Amino acid sequence: MALTREQVVDTAVAILRDFGLADLSMRRLARELDVQVGALYWHVKNKQELLVDVAARLLGGIPASGAGPAAGRPAPREEGGTTPERAAVVHLALRIRAALVPVPDSAEVVQLAQTLQPAALEPLTRLRELLEAAGVPPRHSGWAQHLLLNHILGSVAAHQDRATLDAVDAIGGPELGEDAFRWGLDAALDGMLAPSR
Repeated sequence: MALTREQVVDTAVAILRDFGLADLSMRRLARELDVQVGALYWHVKNKQELLVDVAARLLGGIPASGAGPAAGRPAPREEGGTTPERAAVVHLALRIRAALVPVPDSAEVVQLAQTLQPAALEPLTRLRELLEAAGVPPRHSGWAQHLLLNHILGSVAAHQDRATLDAVDAIGGPELGEDAFRWGLDAALDGMLAPSR
């Protein structure tokens, strides 16, 4: 049976999940697929292109949702003072984090993919759209997206690092789980969505 790009990406994701980024080499991937390394380059141009596909696959299970009203239009407040648009931003950020936390080195892979080919990561494009719908001016929405993405990826990396260290030896310090992530997310959104003066 002929090798497909989907098989290449599936196997790369499996290696990342099981062993981490350090073990995701083109040589290891070829060995897992029982092909010569050169056969991989019929399907992906280089490892960077492969990692973009891996990041897109990691984020691909996040369901699409609407972006709400047009940016700049005031949104009605829900009980508790939040708008549906802000709630959509929070929901998507939590979904992105949840998709990445179980996969070793996923934050690094997504950061690289975002730098190389941002349009390939649909949930991150949607995050920017939702920020605009929540009231971030379009001229600042790229910065806002960058800030939230750094918060998400930093939280994922810190969570994974702590889990790795806890597996070897108990460590002290504050727990940096979902509650800490949500607190930071709310603090960032409070600043981004504050009425302009």
